[in-house]
Amino acid sequence: MMIWTEHPAKADVEAVVRRYFNLLRAEKIPEAQQLIDHHPVRHVLKSLWNGSVKEAADGDEANRSPAADEWEQDLSWLGELKLAAFHWGHTGSHVHIEITYRAQTIEVALGFWVRSTDAGWVITGPATYW
Repeated sequence: MMIWTEHPAKADVEAVVRRYFNLLRAEKIPEAQQLIDHHPVRHVLKSLWNGSVKEAADGDEANRSPAADEWEQDLSWLGELKLAAFHWGHTGSHVHIEITYRAQTIEVALGFWVRSTDAGWVITGPATYW
C-alpha cells in the first residue's frame, strides 16, 4: 500500500488510481489490492460488470443474458473499461472517477479517499457509485 508522510498531491493520487485500474484491467487483482487500503474487490468487479457488460447485454436483445457468475469466470471484459474524468471534492481528499465501456460512460463511478492513518496518508477505496 502506498503511504505518504504528508497529504499527497492530486497528481500522485491520480497516478496510483490509474495504476490500480490498469492492474484490474490486466486481471492482476491481488496486485491492485496491494496499492490501496482496499474495500472488497468482488463488490467492485460485480458493480463494474453490472454497469457495463450486463447493461449492454440487457440493452441489446441479440446478446443473451450472462450467467449470474460469468463475470467472475472470465475477467477479459475488464480490458474494455477505461478511466474517464476525475472529479475532486472541494477538500482534495475525495475523488470519484467516471468509467467508460466501449467508449460509453457507464452508470458506475469509483470513489477514493485520501485519509490519515498512524502510518501516514493512504488512499482508501474504491466505493462504487450508481
